[in-house]
Amino acid sequence: MPKPRYTQISLAATAYYHCVSRCVRKAFLCGVDITTQKSYEHRRAWLEEKLLFLGSVFALDICAYAIMSNHYHVVLHINAAQAQTWSDTEVIERWHQLFAGNLLSQRHHKGEALSVAERKGLATVVATWRSRLMDISWFMRILNESIARQANSEDQCSGRFWEGRFKTQALLDEAALATCMAYVDLNPIRARMATTPETSDHTSIQQRINNTTQHKQQPTALYPFVGNPSKSMPEGLPFRFKDYLELVDWTGRIMRDDKRGHIDASTPPLLDRLNMETSNWLYLAQHFESKLKGMVGAAYKLKQVCSKLGYQRTHGLRSCENFFP
Repeated sequence: MPKPRYTQISLAATAYYHCVSRCVRKAFLCGVDITTQKSYEHRRAWLEEKLLFLGSVFALDICAYAIMSNHYHVVLHINAAQAQTWSDTEVIERWHQLFAGNLLSQRHHKGEALSVAERKGLATVVATWRSRLMDISWFMRILNESIARQANSEDQCSGRFWEGRFKTQALLDEAALATCMAYVDLNPIRARMATTPETSDHTSIQQRINNTTQHKQQPTALYPFVGNPSKSMPEGLPFRFKDYLELVDWTGRIMRDDKRGHIDASTPPLLDRLNMETSNWLYLAQHFESKLKGMVGAAYKLKQVCSKLGYQRTHGLRSCENFFP
């Protein structure tokens, strides 16, 4: 029996989560249906545009994503600190980009005066909306519902488009985060849809490369790489983009050329910093989702989080011991 969502996503465990949604029926999310030869490729743009839009509204940072033929991956960072800095007015404005709100929020938005009782009532509602705007379940719900409606309308049918629940993996430490992001960014290469990160359409790695090349800066729609951890480090991913790109490119070349048995002795610096064995990294770059369930990270970190959350059993401990130091 699956665990309740609130037990799978908790800031007490980590702020980073890998989410996956898959289509439930034969009709493709994107790509070309080999049976009917009908192309659904334009739906990639639907999903990518909606994903990045929601990232600009929610207090959820997009670390990595990849849109495939019948599923998509996204790595999200819950930015609770950002949500707490928003004024009530900003929360209302953000919520109104998604829903109509209620009568009180609409009146407030128009600048109408509210009574003391009405302001208290609105404050209660705003607190709920603030919480939802940093909730991964709400993010995925809005994203999936909007795409399902568009796809069903285009296909002239009704019913479920996605599986009942999106899958999540909690990323407990830097090694788990970097491995999962690389796994997501390398999806098109692993599926033989692309040969290099820069030609991997509708992925975060392609957007990062293009933006850095053309504009000499990281894309604002994605959570930035800020370098090695330090007390004065700004908010962002705890790696240098140059190091991460080198590691992803190196991994992609090995996967593409099927040279896992003939690996250059010199590994990318980031892999050394993560203290991961080359064989484990390359294996997880292809099997991260299938071999690791629930919470992912070093064994000691997994034990700490399970104890903090009051779990009686430490699920996934053996896998974490095998793959992470």
